[in-house]
Amino acid sequence: QLQLVESGGGLVQPGGSLRLSCVASGFTLDTYAIGWFRQAPGKEREGVSCISTSGLGTNYAASVKGRFTISRDNAKNTVYLQMDSLKPEDTAIYFCAAGRYCLGFVSPRGIDYWGKGTLVTVSS
Repeated sequence: QLQLVESGGGLVQPGGSLRLSCVASGFTLDTYAIGWFRQAPGKEREGVSCISTSGLGTNYAASVKGRFTISRDNAKNTVYLQMDSLKPEDTAIYFCAAGRYCLGFVSPRGIDYWGKGTLVTVSS
């Protein structure tokens, strides 16, 4: 079965950190640009970050730039999202997706696969 599986979500206090992982099953990630999205309660899904197939190109939404870092380890078929200095407004379900390319966008174009998401709650 071809799928993406996210993990690493949880409850964290404001100012804390979490690292999310996105692992591919049934296919390899190295030919895909990978993006992280999030959807907060009552809001639309938004792009958070995108990383190119090589990992040399990364883009971030303005709301997370300087706090979040996207990276990939193609040998492990995994993409990460390191989230630091978390704020209550970062609370959301976080999804990863595999697409064709980033090209300056904060979400990949031509998405083929989506994960089911992992919940991040930032609260004291």
